[in-house]
Amino acid sequence: MSKFESQPRDERIERLLKRRYAAERRFKALGFGAVFFSGLVLAFLLFTMTSNALGGFKRAELRFPIDFTSGVLSIDPAQLQGTGAMQALDGAGLKDVVAFAAVNGLGEAGAAQVQDGAWREVAKALIADPSKLSGTLNVSIPASDDLASALRGDGQAQLRGLADSLGKQGKLVNAIDLGFLSRGDATGPQDVGIWGALKGSMLTMLVTLLLAFPIGVLAAVYLEEYAPKNRWTDIIEVSINNLAAVPSIIFGLLGLAVFLAIFPNYRSAPLIGGMTLALMTMPVIVISGRNAIKAVPPSIRDAALAVGASRVQTVFHHVLPLALPGILTGTIIGMARALGETAPLLMIGMRAFVATPPDGVTSPATVLPVQIFLWSDEIDRGFVERTSAAIIVLLLFLLVMNGLAIYLRNRFEKRW
Repeated sequence: MSKFESQPRDERIERLLKRRYAAERRFKALGFGAVFFSGLVLAFLLFTMTSNALGGFKRAELRFPIDFTSGVLSIDPAQLQGTGAMQALDGAGLKDVVAFAAVNGLGEAGAAQVQDGAWREVAKALIADPSKLSGTLNVSIPASDDLASALRGDGQAQLRGLADSLGKQGKLVNAIDLGFLSRGDATGPQDVGIWGALKGSMLTMLVTLLLAFPIGVLAAVYLEEYAPKNRWTDIIEVSINNLAAVPSIIFGLLGLAVFLAIFPNYRSAPLIGGMTLALMTMPVIVISGRNAIKAVPPSIRDAALAVGASRVQTVFHHVLPLALPGILTGTIIGMARALGETAPLLMIGMRAFVATPPDGVTSPATVLPVQIFLWSDEIDRGFVERTSAAIIVLLLFLLVMNGLAIYLRNRFEKRW
């Protein structure tokens, strides 16, 4: 053992070391606690939303048979092949046939709780398979909102008794409602669907992408590669950074004052919504694009210029392809933020009741966040479950967009 090792360690140094190690352990414990608490809150949120959403993807349905063998519905199966099939079944008296079968299968009280317009689902089944006109069709059609509320334990005591009775007989069930993903908005929770709002969100995001992406990328290229460093470019850079932090409702006011003044007939259309969200998303794309372009090594530019490439060829053939992963990641993250915005779209009128999905970017429409906001304001408990289901759809949409960002980043990423 050397003379240095044999000397006793200074007590003051040992105390300082113990304090440092204790501080490090406390810091690690605090970090672990923060991560654990965040994960706990996220798990609680997902569990609450998922448990409520399970009921939102279901609806109360009444089940009973309809016997077509006795010729109660006089219609030629060939009439079910054209575009007027629904009108032909209505004229043949399908509504009355369904009502009569409901009385026989459910009783007077049960038949009175069949949802208005439920015969259309029977008509769709007959149109899909006209051979069912020659047999017995076991239908499962939506119950009224009052009976659905009674099945959940709410509403009138008389209806709760009827719901219990029909439920024990297997004539009233909570069935998976696939139509929730293919229907538009409605006045009752039994008939609502998310497709209209989902399609409106897709069209709005399409307009936003087509406007914000090229303008934002070109602005980033100009500011980073061509713009001279002077007072004006400094003002532009500060303005872009400030615009990225402006509250979203300000962009809604701008869309209300400018875009609706120019296109007054397109109120609540995805075109106006997309233009408004493009203004909000563009600063994010410019900032992320500039950072991605700046991250490309200067040697890439020098090598391109050295072999005779022009300035434009250097930027578009060498710099932009290498900066593309960062640009796409920032763009999709900005788009995901725009997808969840509600305030600017409320300002331009995209909170209207739209029962049919939009046909294009100029048709009246709503979007998922606004639809969730409107349903959350309803009193009926059925809308609470539908709201949770719509939130799950929105989260899945956001998950797909963020997954796409990760895929594109890994797909186009190049290492040097």
